[in-house]
Parts: sequence; C-alpha cells; structure tokens
Amino acid sequence: MATIKEPDLVYDKVYTYADYLTFDLDFMVELIRGKIFKMTPAPSMRHQEISGKLNMLLSIFFQESPCRVYAAPTDIVLPIADRKRERSHTVVQPDLCVICDLSIIDKQAAFGAPTLIVEILSPHTKKKDLQLKYEIYEEAGVQEYWIIMPEEELLEQFVLNDGRYTRIQTYTKHDKISSRAVDGLDIDLNIVFTQ
Repeated sequence: MATIKEPDLVYDKVYTYADYLTFDLDFMVELIRGKIFKMTPAPSMRHQEISGKLNMLLSIFFQESPCRVYAAPTDIVLPIADRKRERSHTVVQPDLCVICDLSIIDKQAAFGAPTLIVEILSPHTKKKDLQLKYEIYEEAGVQEYWIIMPEEELLEQFVLNDGRYTRIQTYTKHDKISSRAVDGLDIDLNIVFTQ
C-alpha cells in the first residue's frame, strides 16, 4: 500500500498558517500540527461519485438553512483558540464539511470547527483520516465526523460527547443515517453508494 509522502521542505520546522499562505508549490498540501502532508493525486472516480452525491444531498437539505456546505478544496484552519490565525498550525481540506457557525467563515478560509466533517477514504489517505484527522477534529470540537469507506460501502459515524468522540454506528448502503449534530438531517445511503 502506498504511503503519504511529504513535500521536499525543511522537516525540523513547525509550519503555521502564515507559512502555508506563502507556499509556492505545484501540488496541494495540508498542515497537521505543523507538519506538511502532500495531498494525493486526484481521487478515484468512485470517491468523486460518492462525494458528488453526498454534496448534492447536503446542499439540498441546507438550501433554506443558514448552514453552508463546502467541498474540497476548502481550507479549514484549526484550532483558533486565541484568534491569531497566522499562528495556527493545522490547515485541512476535508472532502465535505457543514458549517453552521457562519462567524468562522472568512474570505480565504474557515477559522474554527465545522459542525460536521465528512472524509472519504482512499488507500493513500486512510491512516491520515482514521488517525491524525480523527484526533485533530476531536480536539478542535468538530461536533460530528463521518468516515466513508467507498469500497466497502460503509459509513462510520462519530459524535462529540464531553470532548471525546463516541462511535455511534457503522452504516451500510441499505441504511439511513441521521445526524446527531444537525436536527432533521437524514441521508439515505443507498442514494450515496448506488453506482
């Protein structure tokens, strides 16, 4: 299995959002706790089909809502406890996210925790999404985290309780998932996973 490779930059430095804004690279990167991770090549067609369908369903649901739906690439800067944005050392680009606190949205990025984040696994990002991003989303206060496994047609739902994620359930393509963070948001996974 291929692993995530880091770009050829200085490894003993902890990078910040201010550094991130100065990068002149011919590929996309994320910062996780100051460490640079090169984004993988274009996602698989299956990944994109699932992302597109889920994005459509979320966008329809939130059409009349103050919440906003964003698809990658969208910079989400975490955490921002002291509001010194340039000093933050985590910048991620989740596959999909829902932001209901519009005060965190700026012209360039979102500075704070989205309400819901969805990551669709690929062989190259599995460890990062299952471990590193899980931890930073939990620490930053993302209320709900969905991890989608496209090949297995499964979705894992995690909800923040007292600062820690609780695994709610593993859903299959025959299930309907109900968000715990957004009232009334129910997604028929058959629509999401049908090819």
